[in-house]
Amino acid sequence: MTNHLNTHQQPEQPVAHLGLAAVIVSFNRFEQLKKGVASVLAEPVIGVVVVDNGSTDGSREWLAGLQDPRIRVLTPEHNLGGAGGFELGFREALDAFSPDWLVCFDDDARPEEGAFATFLQQDLSGVDSAAAAVYYPDGSICEMNRPSWNPFWHAKLLCRTIFGVLAGRARQGFHLPDESYTNQSSVEIDSSSFVGCFVRADAVRRVGLPRGELFIYGDDIIYTLSLRKHGCRHQFLPGVRFVHDCSTFSGKVVTYQPLWKAYYTYRNGLEMYRIAAGWWFPLVVPVKIGSWLLAARHYDDKRRYLSLCGLAIRDAVKRNFSRPHDEIISRFS
Repeated sequence: MTNHLNTHQQPEQPVAHLGLAAVIVSFNRFEQLKKGVASVLAEPVIGVVVVDNGSTDGSREWLAGLQDPRIRVLTPEHNLGGAGGFELGFREALDAFSPDWLVCFDDDARPEEGAFATFLQQDLSGVDSAAAAVYYPDGSICEMNRPSWNPFWHAKLLCRTIFGVLAGRARQGFHLPDESYTNQSSVEIDSSSFVGCFVRADAVRRVGLPRGELFIYGDDIIYTLSLRKHGCRHQFLPGVRFVHDCSTFSGKVVTYQPLWKAYYTYRNGLEMYRIAAGWWFPLVVPVKIGSWLLAARHYDDKRRYLSLCGLAIRDAVKRNFSRPHDEIISRFS
């Protein structure tokens, strides 16, 4: 489904030669979606793909009225999750716009003014993908979008991470420090989120599309790690800034509400560690599973939580990513 948007704010510079297309995945965040679409259309893009995953808050009707020739609106019959939305959106953007680069983000995120122009002015020689610096609306660093290195690929980082785990500061062992945001030099990284993630189109063709089968959670880390495993260079660009208007992530969430979200976190988490840990994977699995089982003490319905853990672990070990979302919802809502 293709629609068009009349916008009063067009980029001043010609965009035909810039070759950057944006992919936005949306679900029931109407007000934030409007801000995101307006922000991206004010940037030098040759095309924008919006994948609406069955919104019921007026988003779909609003999208149907858009009339800018750069816009493509996709409305799949079923909710594909973020992962499926990005898989579909990447494919459409490549086919519809033949861009040199793709950039993707959720509907509650948006580029800061000038972000895309800044990106296109970077020296991207030999760079296959890049991560923007993502901030909360108040200007603080968005923790859930802080890029990282894979400690299993770097001996010093692995040691630092192990000591961090023992000290209760595991994330600090392999995530970028605050100094990387204030230093304007690019940094080589291994993984990042899909908020402000830029990928060269040739890299997508070489490595493949994001894995829609994952539905939600971990698909971005898995994809960027896969890029690196294929020999791609992934960089953090602190001068390219995004805003993520989400609730503050503290890293101290004890329980999952609704419970079904834990299924995707655990199942996809083991798949992520399979890719990241390599031959360390058999050692990582019991540690992660043990931590999940211990978390049962925080749930009132422990039997139901443990049933979810068993299903997620079994599907992860079998690499079964085809279980219907409706089944997960009905069993663990």
